[in-house]
Amino acid sequence: MSEREIDQYRLTDIEEPTDEMLAYIMHEVAEEARVTNEEALERYFNEINVIYQQKYGSAGSHAR
Repeated sequence: MSEREIDQYRLTDIEEPTDEMLAYIMHEVAEEARVTNEEALERYFNEINVIYQQKYGSAGSHAR
């Protein structure tokens, strides 16, 4: 099955998708979810770091 065939297929088509098509679609969705999850996690920790820096200053500079 070519990538072009996969790209042209629509889940609303009358024709049922093959197991190969479904596996490909599921793989692509899982990969996209993995990437967006990694990006969100990185943004989350960057935000935490910014908030920490604003509250406490840079690491090692908060002497008591």
